[in-house]
Amino acid sequence: MPGTRIVAGLGNPGAKYERTRHNIGFRVVDEVARRFGDASFKKKDGAQIAHVASRAVILVKPLSFMNDSGIPLGRLAAWWKTPPAEMLVVSDDLDLPFGRLRMRASGGSGGHNGLKSIIAHTGEAFPRLRIGIGRGRSDTIDYVLANFSGVEERDLRAIVEVAADSVERWLERGATDATQFVNGWRLLAHEDPDRAH
Repeated sequence: MPGTRIVAGLGNPGAKYERTRHNIGFRVVDEVARRFGDASFKKKDGAQIAHVASRAVILVKPLSFMNDSGIPLGRLAAWWKTPPAEMLVVSDDLDLPFGRLRMRASGGSGGHNGLKSIIAHTGEAFPRLRIGIGRGRSDTIDYVLANFSGVEERDLRAIVEVAADSVERWLERGATDATQFVNGWRLLAHEDPDRAH
């Protein structure tokens, strides 16, 4: 179906990873699906997808594990004839402080293995919404695969809400509006360096 857009949240499948920092993309897509109401997920091409026909969008949660996210997304983009510019990817970002979000029209992976895999299968010209998780004191892999702290978890509701708002703006008002909206937002509570992680 030409004209169908894709919104993909990145994460790892399974209950073990559900509340981890690396799975924030899944949580945002779940919130978007909840808002749309008629979005029901089913398995297709190595992903959980929900086709929201009324909005001409496919919501996607790859089941391939993070490092191979590009495999199912490449297949789905080909099936739905979705060009990279019409595929918004939502992911965590170590280089952004917790409570900050950024949207870009394209770019490199920034060391994120999920984005690296998608770039390998579709090229760099897809928009991405990056959600800051900050850098912990532990090993990077251990940090991203750990659950959010109690302090962070209390603030995630607001972050996920704003990220979902950004996705809706991207769908309804376009990339410029969504980018201006989300790039100007921050969770002020986390500007305090003494706040515990």
